[in-house]
Amino acid sequence: MSRSFRLTRRAEANLTEIAKWTIENFGLRQAELYESELLNRCEGILSGQAHSRSCSVLVDEADDLRFVRAGEHFLIFLDRPDEVVIVDILHARSDLPRHLAALTALENEDV
Repeated sequence: MSRSFRLTRRAEANLTEIAKWTIENFGLRQAELYESELLNRCEGILSGQAHSRSCSVLVDEADDLRFVRAGEHFLIFLDRPDEVVIVDILHARSDLPRHLAALTALENEDV
């Protein structure tokens, strides 16, 4: 069985918000291109071609979580043997340590 990736409800909601914001500010075509870029990065994570880092460099308790930059966002994910779970999508200017601490507390809730 081959691995796949999936987005949690949180990540799906953020992807939708990113698309809405991009449409409002840059138009539908740019929103489609950016969404494609984000999803291609998810595929890169899955194939091992996207260089990621452990979230523990930012928050000690986030050992299982990893992150990778994708455009103006960070994809926060769990790399499991059977799948990659995209836990959240955060803007590059967000307070990553604070968000990661909150995600660590909720980790098993939505995954």
